[in-house]
Amino acid sequence: MARQFEEAFKMETVKYIHEHNKSVAQVARELGVNVNTVHGWVKKLI
Repeated sequence: MARQFEEAFKMETVKYIHEHNKSVAQVARELGVNVNTVHGWVKKLI
């Protein structure tokens, strides 16, 4: 079963990527989230 993430968590993750000038892949690894999932959040929320 796929994990569900709160919208606030997604928004904070995207904000963190931009504020800390980190790559999506790096942040995804740090959070233990699939990189494609985080890429989707970035595309959706920007």
